Amino acid sequence: MSLQRLRVGIIGVQPGRSWAARSHIPALQALSDTFEITGIANTGRASAEAAAAETGIARAFDNAAELIASPDVDIVTVAVKVPPHFELVQAAVAAGKHVYCEWPLGNGLAEAAEMAALARAKGIIGVVGTQAPFAPEIQYLKHLIADGFVGDVVSTTIVAWGGALQGGGTIPDKKTYGYLLDRANGATLLTIPVGHTLSALTSVLGAVNAISAVLATRRPTARVLDTQEVLPATAPDQVLVSGVLASGAPLSLHFRGGAPRDDDGLFWEINGTNGDIRISGPSGHVQMVQLSLRGVQGEERVFHPVDVPQSYRTGWPEDVEAGNVARVYAAMAHDLRHGTRTTPRFEDATVLHHIVDAIERAAESGRTILL
Repeated sequence: MSLQRLRVGIIGVQPGRSWAARSHIPALQALSDTFEITGIANTGRASAEAAAAETGIARAFDNAAELIASPDVDIVTVAVKVPPHFELVQAAVAAGKHVYCEWPLGNGLAEAAEMAALARAKGIIGVVGTQAPFAPEIQYLKHLIADGFVGDVVSTTIVAWGGALQGGGTIPDKKTYGYLLDRANGATLLTIPVGHTLSALTSVLGAVNAISAVLATRRPTARVLDTQEVLPATAPDQVLVSGVLASGAPLSLHFRGGAPRDDDGLFWEINGTNGDIRISGPSGHVQMVQLSLRGVQGEERVFHPVDVPQSYRTGWPEDVEAGNVARVYAAMAHDLRHGTRTTPRFEDATVLHHIVDAIERAAESGRTILL
């Protein structure tokens, strides 16, 4: 591919609230030497025109099919809710377009595996939006572990909050958050924040070999704050996982549905033979919150801040969401132009979907699942 700017068409932009509006558009605008946003598509022309006008994008397409078919689009970004992912990705791949699809890639393992197979057969690059491993803190954490900061990893433990629920079992509005309550839609506490966190964990500590799990829905209803209606909830709001990494180190994870009562929504500790590291943040959505590192080594008894070198941040958007997404796009451009493989691909998403699927099967059967 030439060094001309890569032309991106984005499907799914709602100004002021959607993930694409908050992260993809500012990320691509920060990389304007490399990318050009050709246009956007929503469910209808009027919606796309309104979004384009508000975000300063020049073109609104009539629908997703028109965007995908356009000769002015090199990369199709799929940033809609999970259920339409398969249809949109399938169409983009068939049109020979490279794809950036947000995580979860599919509504379940089978869809993800088929999308990976389609992209492989067509010879296109399919990138999945697991941005957490690109966060400066996770990148530096990976370096610290590889460099022996903790010695040999003995175990790792994660306790975090996340998902659609807020305090008291509420959601802000039905249109944005209501579908997250239905397990059948494939966008749950397990698939989204746990999935993103597992992408970070495996990038730092390696593959997961065995899984036992408990999934529970302790809040079977949720009250919608803008309408005051009460909706049923079938998605789990408690995810407990115990497992073993390929290294032999035990893994313990507990995600709780909802927001913490303070700003301490993530506790991740990596315990080693020579030290420990703790990763913290305001929630378990590690791909979209500011993280911090603290560590202790040898005979020390007090954890101290571990500062990420400024070189990990220089040249990137300061906003956490846009910065992490920009790093993925930059890596995608490098892969397209130089034939490298630095981005999380559809095949990697399938591996992550395998872990999520194993958690579901382990919870249902009460057995340990080997991966």
